[in-house]
Amino acid sequence: MNALQRSQRHPLLAATLVSALSVLAVLPFIIHAAEPAARPAAKAALSVSTVSPVRADWPLRLSANGSITAWQEAIVGAEIGGLRLAEVRANTGDRVRKGQELARLQSDTVEAELAQTRASLAEAEASLGEAQANAERGRQLDGTGALSAQQIAQYLTGELTARARVDVLKARLQADQLRLAQTHVLAPDDGTISARVATLGAVVQSGQELYRLIRRDRLEWRAELPAADLVRVKPGMPVSLTTASRGKVIGKVRMIAPTLDTQTRTGLVYVDLLGNGDAKPGMFARGEIEIARGSVLTVPQSAVMLREGFSYVFRVGPDQRLIQTKVSIGQRTGELIAITGGLEANARVVSTGVGFLSDGDLVRVIPPTAPASAPR
Repeated sequence: MNALQRSQRHPLLAATLVSALSVLAVLPFIIHAAEPAARPAAKAALSVSTVSPVRADWPLRLSANGSITAWQEAIVGAEIGGLRLAEVRANTGDRVRKGQELARLQSDTVEAELAQTRASLAEAEASLGEAQANAERGRQLDGTGALSAQQIAQYLTGELTARARVDVLKARLQADQLRLAQTHVLAPDDGTISARVATLGAVVQSGQELYRLIRRDRLEWRAELPAADLVRVKPGMPVSLTTASRGKVIGKVRMIAPTLDTQTRTGLVYVDLLGNGDAKPGMFARGEIEIARGSVLTVPQSAVMLREGFSYVFRVGPDQRLIQTKVSIGQRTGELIAITGGLEANARVVSTGVGFLSDGDLVRVIPPTAPASAPR
């Protein structure tokens, strides 16, 4: 008797048999679903090219910012007051020579006073001649009884008084001549007029500023450096400046400020500009001070990524995965940048496209192509 015939006689057995057959039928599907999905084959995220750091002999430079100012700016003012400005002969931007007349004050009053002093001096000299004659006569008659001692003393005193008056008027004459010369405002040195306040017809006062003069057209760059860098700078070091108009100016360190600013904790380096070029006083400039020469590791600038205020490169590990590495950078020259720390000389770093990469990415390294041979 088969199982079907037995199941017809026993309904409970038949139901159990049907359930067992159903479980056996779906069991392969359950086992297949329970198996973990196979991990797909890893694929490289990007194809990259790599470079190794190259050691080069570079000048070591300190970068700094600062303003270009006049080495010395002379203030040209009126030496006498109460006179009208009669003539203005120089304007802003004019190049002048030492002793050149820049302006002239009205001199009529001073000339009149000078003439009066000359006349008074002539009168005093005539009185002195008479007093000298009387004094000489008193000396000759002294002791003869022809003149009293009192009269002789008066003659001698009169001579001294007349001589003193002549000396006073001579000094006054020199003062009046000096005041007349001061009506001519002269340039104190060679240079360029940087500012003009003089206005024709204005009544000037003693000491009033009329012009500003850049002495000898000599400019300097005042670089601001932190204390740690300031101690590395010495007088005589060469400097290269880049102005706002991208002009190049060379210079030389003249002196280092003996104190630091208490607010910024920075000090000034005074740099003499050897050629002004397009530099102007008041212009902002960025420069580099060459403090020494040394061997540095260099990589292309395209290999360095700036992220969250720090510099990184991507090294390629043995498993072809990227390792994001923080580095310290130095100066830039052309397309290269100096690596001052954080990278070994034998490392392989991604040369371009670092902005599209992330730490741990799997990459495929493209072998460098041989340079094409030059045509013959």
